[in-house]
Amino acid sequence: MSTPDAIAADEAEASNKFSFMAAVSKTPKKIQFADDMQEFSKFPTKTGRRSLSRSISQSSTDSYSSVASYTDSSDDEMSPRDKQQTTTKGSSDFCVKNIKQAEFGRREIEIAEQEMTALISLRKRAQGEKPLAGAKIVGCTHITAQTGVLIETLCALGAQCRWSACNIYSTQNEVAAALAETGVAVFAWKGESEDDFWWCIDRSVNGDSWQPNMILDDGGDLTHWVYKKYPNVYKKIRGIVEESVTGVHRLYQLSKAGKLCVPAMNVNDSVTKQKFDNLYCCRESILDGLKRSTDVMFGGKQVVVCGYGEVGKGCCAALKALGAVVHVTEIDPICALQACMEGFRVVKLNEVIRQVDVVITCTGNQVYDNWDFLV
Repeated sequence: MSTPDAIAADEAEASNKFSFMAAVSKTPKKIQFADDMQEFSKFPTKTGRRSLSRSISQSSTDSYSSVASYTDSSDDEMSPRDKQQTTTKGSSDFCVKNIKQAEFGRREIEIAEQEMTALISLRKRAQGEKPLAGAKIVGCTHITAQTGVLIETLCALGAQCRWSACNIYSTQNEVAAALAETGVAVFAWKGESEDDFWWCIDRSVNGDSWQPNMILDDGGDLTHWVYKKYPNVYKKIRGIVEESVTGVHRLYQLSKAGKLCVPAMNVNDSVTKQKFDNLYCCRESILDGLKRSTDVMFGGKQVVVCGYGEVGKGCCAALKALGAVVHVTEIDPICALQACMEGFRVVKLNEVIRQVDVVITCTGNQVYDNWDFLV
């Protein structure tokens, strides 16, 4: 049996433990934030640490950082023009964001090949004959996985290709790297400055012991550059392929001035371009572009679409499906009537410009030469 002194000692010890636990429970806990733990310290920027954006989780960034375009290293902040890069074969005749992204770009091109069966069938059927042997094609288009399939098909059929981007924002850096790795002289990266844009076009035209004899253009900038800066090269061009409304318009201007001395193909007015690319592809790409650039909901937003041709029809259908309130401006009475029959309100731009949230131009030309009515 325990003695009275032992019992008293046990009770005192239990009382002390209880008092200690009560004191601990009353002590406020300090919350440890991510900055205290330096959780994001491996994402340095010029201004120090940053938190992750809404669209990129930490886990996805960790798995993606070695190959994709969203890396945030100091190396990616350097202009590609200042980098010394070479492919695994030792070639340096290219300028892309990061040649190390080539493996990921190759996977994107392979996925695109599964959706472009016509080009792949043509490649398999005719690559042994090399029908484009001797063709030296300089191109200026969007550089995406899909155009990557086109470029590699041209090369497989015997052509030599040098390429630049027609848009400073649409280039998929990893695809450009994959093309460079296969030996295509690519000069393009996402986020080019205006000076970079023209520098890339010039580099694509100027190859060592290489002079283009064909032009594949989107927008007319490459054709304009060759015509203005390299008139001797322009005279030796055997053919021009142009796929945009704006580029075709510029070719017609050259033709009317008597300066289009080169055969030119108007791809823009082909049935497949008008009825499929302009309508169905724009119906999807308009949403992708708007969501990436704004990251907002479009339900209830007031939108005016200028032009109700094939591109305008696709854009209006997509925006209507999202719940946007869509207005249409159109000078062609038939197209205007079509818009009305689809349930869109046909208006003049100056009637709604002060009320709408978004203006989308689908005309291929300037909507207004004078914007004084906005003042």
